[in-house]
Amino acid sequence: MKNPYLLLTFATLFWAGNFVLSKAMSTEIPPVALAFWRWSMAFLLLIVVARKQALSDWPQIARNIPVLIPISFFGVAAFNTLIYIGLQDTTALNSLLLQSFFPVVVAGMSFIFLGERLRRWQVVGILLSLCGTLLLVARGNPAVLLSANFNDGDLWIITAVFCYASYAILLRYRPPVHALSFLVITFGLGTLMLLPFYLWEHTHIAQIRWEHNTVLTIAYLAVFPSFISYLFFNEAVRRIGASTAGLFSHLVPLFGVSMAILLLGERFHSYHAVGACLIFSGIFLVIRHKKARQQNRVIKENKYY
Repeated sequence: MKNPYLLLTFATLFWAGNFVLSKAMSTEIPPVALAFWRWSMAFLLLIVVARKQALSDWPQIARNIPVLIPISFFGVAAFNTLIYIGLQDTTALNSLLLQSFFPVVVAGMSFIFLGERLRRWQVVGILLSLCGTLLLVARGNPAVLLSANFNDGDLWIITAVFCYASYAILLRYRPPVHALSFLVITFGLGTLMLLPFYLWEHTHIAQIRWEHNTVLTIAYLAVFPSFISYLFFNEAVRRIGASTAGLFSHLVPLFGVSMAILLLGERFHSYHAVGACLIFSGIFLVIRHKKARQQNRVIKENKYY
């Protein structure tokens, strides 16, 4: 497959399937077990494909373990585990739409922790997206916000979004190793971090039952949204750049909402539409003015050549 845009389309389709399938199996597979076995299998697949590259990059990896640990924690161990926990109590629709808040959270955290300046319209965009998120959390009922009677699942999803935003910010400190080597070490470290939580869940909460549907679910999650999607996404980034490839992340809620309605029979309410419009309007303002600032910087730099 040579077309990078087709690679990105399939990658986001598989990521959307992660939410829908995980929701469908949320009563069958304990959340930490689902995350642990997903990343364990994905790690084993990567070892087969990328072990030579990872061994070649090992000296660089070893020197950068202090930064790779938090990257692995937020991006692998925490993010999807919190999503799976949240899906025990909320709908796939809400989880997908709340995920759309991610680019705005990244912009806000970059301002707070990295000192990146926000323009007036970017602030407006963040506030719009925040209003859309609150509307989804309240299920369209302002009284929910006033009473602080939130759905636990939505709060887990929002926490997961902040974890992945932390991962995105930390990526600027990732070591200069091959993309496959980076995935091997982060998948491996993330799996190790999940192991004690998995053992605790297995002993005290619930145990995974290795039935036909369970095996197929974990196989799908390990192969498609983990292994193949990352390979497709990394190859697309290599060809067309991260900024362009990143815009395709907005296809995840589009694909996911469609699948949740068609496959899970979830209902699309008016507050979903209003909340999604507010979130995407905010994202548009943040991205538009970020791109405009980058273009102005390039113009100014070119004046001196």
